[in-house]
Order: sequence, then C-alpha cells, then structure tokens
Amino acid sequence: MNDKPNLIIHLTFNFSLKIIQFTEELESKRKFNMANQLFRSGTSIGANVREAQGAESKVDFRHKCKIAIRKQKKQNIG
Repeated sequence: MNDKPNLIIHLTFNFSLKIIQFTEELESKRKFNMANQLFRSGTSIGANVREAQGAESKVDFRHKCKIAIRKQKKQNIG
C-alpha cells in the first residue's frame, strides 16, 4: 500500500470545495443557471480524477484523465 499523499486528489478536492463556495455565492445573487453549470462541471473534475485512480488498465487511466482534462479546459482554469 502506498502511504504517500496523492497530490492530484488533494488539489482537485480543494478545487471542488472552492467551486461549491463560489456557486453558493452565485446562488445568493440569484444566478442559478450559471451556478448549476459551474457546480456540475467544476466538481466533476475531481470525480473523474478519482475514478481514474481506480482504472483497470493504463489505457483506461489515460482515457479517464483525458476526460478530466476536458473538464478542466471547459472551466478555463489552466
């Protein structure tokens, strides 16, 4: 078992927390459509990265990472 912290999991989890906080601010300003889309795409990045960690093969891992990268580009965060 690997006891090293997984940096990408940590970063994407913290990013998701920030997205949640920001979407709550948007909702308080009644920007519901924008908040909903941002919430779904912003939190799915971490979910896709976490799913890739359990990939069945290297090809599957790369595929799942590519999905996470597409989500990241959609957010224009990198």
